[in-house]
Amino acid sequence: MNEAPLLVFALLSLLFSGIFCLLFRNNVRVQKAIAITGTTLFLMLAILLLLQVYHHGIQVVQVGDWPAPFGISLVADMFSALMILITAIIAFAILWYSMQDVSGERKAGGYFSLFFFMLFGVSGSFLTGDIFNLYVWFEVMLVASFVLIAIGSSKAQLEGAVKYVVLNFIGSGFFLMGVGIVYKLTGALNMAELSIIIANHDETGLITLSSVFFIMAFGIKAAVFPLFFWLPASYHTPPISIAGLMAGLLTKVGVYALIRFFTLIFVQDVQFTHTLLLIIAGLTMLTGVFGAIAQNDFRKILAFHIISQIGYMVMGLALYTSLAIAGAIFYVLHHILVKTNLFLISGIVKVTNRSFLLKQLGGVYSRYPLVTILFIISAFSLAGIPPLSGFWSKLFLVKAGLAIEQYLIVFIALLVGLLTLFSMSKIWKHVFQSEDPKSSNEKEDLLNKRKYMLLPAIFLATITLFISFFPQVLFELSQIAAEQLLNADTYINAVLK
Repeated sequence: MNEAPLLVFALLSLLFSGIFCLLFRNNVRVQKAIAITGTTLFLMLAILLLLQVYHHGIQVVQVGDWPAPFGISLVADMFSALMILITAIIAFAILWYSMQDVSGERKAGGYFSLFFFMLFGVSGSFLTGDIFNLYVWFEVMLVASFVLIAIGSSKAQLEGAVKYVVLNFIGSGFFLMGVGIVYKLTGALNMAELSIIIANHDETGLITLSSVFFIMAFGIKAAVFPLFFWLPASYHTPPISIAGLMAGLLTKVGVYALIRFFTLIFVQDVQFTHTLLLIIAGLTMLTGVFGAIAQNDFRKILAFHIISQIGYMVMGLALYTSLAIAGAIFYVLHHILVKTNLFLISGIVKVTNRSFLLKQLGGVYSRYPLVTILFIISAFSLAGIPPLSGFWSKLFLVKAGLAIEQYLIVFIALLVGLLTLFSMSKIWKHVFQSEDPKSSNEKEDLLNKRKYMLLPAIFLATITLFISFFPQVLFELSQIAAEQLLNADTYINAVLK
């Protein structure tokens, strides 16, 4: 029995959920029911897709029944399937959190439909086997996320949305230039076909030039050095539900594309491209963590940490060994969980203290020990404290770096881990350990009214703990994904038959 259409069903569950929410835009209660049904169905399909790939290998659907490379291919290997599953987990958590976090005005203004359209673009980016269609999926994701940031029309949101969209449109321009050069040289857009043609192409200089355009395009999407300025300028402006969704997923689409392109397509000049990526990785780690140390806003600290952690993922790609790629994939999945959860926790703290500024926060440890525990799990994991998931992902990357004698990047990775812990200690000191700057009779305990915001945070923290204490489960899947990425013939044979 061919179960490859699971790819299609997963995408359609998001598309139709968004359309139905749009059709019932005047009835928020119906939209909520549709959203809950849609995210639950998407999560179930994502689990089934991962099991299908695990047991039967790479799954391929040729849209319209046109054979590859002439038609549009949808492909799910282990890497894609893992990214679809983590997307579904985050979507499920964010939806429940947003039920109380997002205002009724935003819900009536199209929040639920935009939520699904953005997930549709993200998931399509993970499943496409065609580089031009990857551009299309990027634009679907970009438009939906732009409106999600801007919805509500506050000055800060509009300013953040404009910065976000302008720089990402520049990234799209670099993407199209890279596509144009590649198509001119090869006449192909299918990733599997491109892998064959480029490996045997004579114009190595132009191929390398096109790869630089793709590094710039995906680098903007992933927020690597020096292309990250849009992220801290925009991620602190929307409601926490939207910020958490974007923090968890959007930059990882850029990382996913980098890993996909520079293991499958652009491997003819590894000495240049992957050395460039290694330099970018080190500078991204350092600039991100120093930016986080300099901030005094809970959300901005978390936003800069996204940048520094992206550096670890690019480091794994740049080292370009099986262990390094597996470590990078493990890191991506771990980071999506803990970073999303840290944003959700910051929103809970905002409810209790009515501010994100560290100097106006305090007393959370004494009043809300459960929130404190959730923060410790995610923050310590982000910093790489054993035995939490961040420790394992950093361990795999450090071992991979030492194995090929890349001592400088290993030193930077360890240093940034320590600095991450230091910056998190700032949050601990001001938010959890210090006394509440406001007297108890000056503030209303809103958390009791919005206690269901804790459930998604508990859900994500539970998954983080599972990965932490049973890392072999995720590492095995990451190793399978890495082996498929480094053995391009497996992907090519599945797509081109």
